[in-house]
Amino acid sequence: MNKVIVHSLFSDFDIDLFKSGKHYRLYEKFGSHILTLDGVEGTYFAVWAPSAKSVSVIGDFNYWTEGEHQLSVRWDASGIWEGFIPGAGKGSVYKYKIHSHNDGIVTEKADPYARRCEHPPKTASVVWDNTYTWKDEEWMQKRKKHNAIDAPFSVYEVHLGSWRRKEQENRSLSYTEMADELVAYVKEMQFTHVELMPVMEYPYDPSWGYQITGYFAPTSRFGYPEEFKLLVDKLHQNDIGIILDWVPSHFPEDGHGLGFFDGSHLYEHPDRKKGYHPDWKSLIFNYGRNEVRSFLISNAIFWLDQYHADGLRVDAVASMLFLDYSREDGEWEPNMYGGRENLDAISFMKDLNQEVYASFPDVQTIAEESTSFPMVSKPTYVGGLGFGMKWMMGWMHDTLQYIAKEPIYRKHHQNDLTFSMTYAFTENFMLPLSHDEVVYGKRSIIGRMPGDEWQQFANLRLLYSYMFTHPGTNLLFMGAEFGQHAEWNFQESLDWYILEYDFHKGIKQVVTDLNGLYRNYPALYDRQFDISGFEWITYDDHENSVIAYVRKGNREEDLLVTVCNFTPIPRTNYRIGLPKKGKLKELFNSDSRSYGGGGVSNTKEIKIENKHWHYREHSAEITIPPLGAVIFEIIT
Repeated sequence: MNKVIVHSLFSDFDIDLFKSGKHYRLYEKFGSHILTLDGVEGTYFAVWAPSAKSVSVIGDFNYWTEGEHQLSVRWDASGIWEGFIPGAGKGSVYKYKIHSHNDGIVTEKADPYARRCEHPPKTASVVWDNTYTWKDEEWMQKRKKHNAIDAPFSVYEVHLGSWRRKEQENRSLSYTEMADELVAYVKEMQFTHVELMPVMEYPYDPSWGYQITGYFAPTSRFGYPEEFKLLVDKLHQNDIGIILDWVPSHFPEDGHGLGFFDGSHLYEHPDRKKGYHPDWKSLIFNYGRNEVRSFLISNAIFWLDQYHADGLRVDAVASMLFLDYSREDGEWEPNMYGGRENLDAISFMKDLNQEVYASFPDVQTIAEESTSFPMVSKPTYVGGLGFGMKWMMGWMHDTLQYIAKEPIYRKHHQNDLTFSMTYAFTENFMLPLSHDEVVYGKRSIIGRMPGDEWQQFANLRLLYSYMFTHPGTNLLFMGAEFGQHAEWNFQESLDWYILEYDFHKGIKQVVTDLNGLYRNYPALYDRQFDISGFEWITYDDHENSVIAYVRKGNREEDLLVTVCNFTPIPRTNYRIGLPKKGKLKELFNSDSRSYGGGGVSNTKEIKIENKHWHYREHSAEITIPPLGAVIFEIIT
């Protein structure tokens, strides 16, 4: 006997919007929702399964018995099944048992819209409510007045499971513990934002969270949904934004997941040439199916709406853009125009960004995109994809390749260092040194530096100084901020003990001070995506491996001059051309003894002379430390 009460939350639901791929708040209707009906407490369930001939809710409230609680299909041919189950409430564990019209196939699936999932390796969904009282109103109001186009944006990338662990208990920190420890650390380091590798529920730890099965549920590994909200809230209360990694590019084939959901290719593309990712052995969403587009965009909006996220870093955009991504000839088919672009995915991304910025104009979407596809971070109304920023993978690759060379050879490769400026303003770029650069035998960032120990740390301080003063925003993966030697291991804590040693303390202080400089000097952020905010002084001194440049803010007086020496030879009486008269005052020196350097510096203010140099009317002689960077302000 069916014990489900026929009841619908869809009386005000626009089915046409759903079918046309334009309904972006599906989480308000689909999934499980605790409510009271005619004085009876229970839970309403709704799931999209158009190929089903019957759908039952099985769970701990009916001893996982099929048929005890069968849902009813809506009359409107939407494929939505729904019903109210009295007595089911918060904490109830459930799945959907689906009998398909296709060949008698039967599936047992977790709820695609579940707000909480069981702790892996268990795979069921959990009924949960949405109660949490936010205390971040001040941040949310402040956020409306800021825009990353003209504000500091310095990101600390974190994998929650391995940032810091309770080794004696062999466990990661909980959300509530991180609300204290992680928040305090990021505030001390003066990063403006934290980026979390995927927190949406995932079954397999070695995937690092990039194989998602619970798109609407923060992973239960670290606590309850409201405890994750507490972490976000505490970040905001300490003036720190939060970026979430989001994965609309692929999903795993796990039996309880989205794949073959109702006995049909419901979420994934039915053509394996478009629906299966050979690199990641996972399924690819069908971006041409309107209901799937609504699902994905609703999910993006969900994290911005329900969890107050300040942005989404969209994973593997290149794999979505191109039909031949990681495929050989014969493994892909051209689009209708004969090209390699995935037109459905491109259309989806434009819709995504249009809706995100229409609903939340003060957040950011950030594309991890490694190709030369044009206008990724340009508005859709001029033909762009509409992202707010794009990772500058070319800068990352070229710079790491250059800095890994012994200094004696760098003069032959200066173009690796300077080439980024030829395209730096074609997109709104973020400079990333991410988790992908410290795994799979690539070595840690410090491990790539040549020379003895002193030179390795000097090189690293120099790299970060160059990075923070290069146009664009920036991102550092955890551990890089104090020079961790070991490659990242998702099963182990960062090597916090090495902060007992001076060189590592020095790197940590360098990053802290560079973040402070970036926050406090508008020359470094006012025009960080605009060519008018940058000017070369010299880029062609190959023999000395020296570069020098000016960063400019909106006001005429907001100028900073950065000079970098990529050899271990100090440069004294080194003359640089300057844009105006006055005096040079050293603000930052990567060779400071407090960082573990040798202390070669410009201790006094330097008078700028009326002497023509570097095609400028004014110039000054400075000292540049070995393997060092100096940042000056001009005092008039």
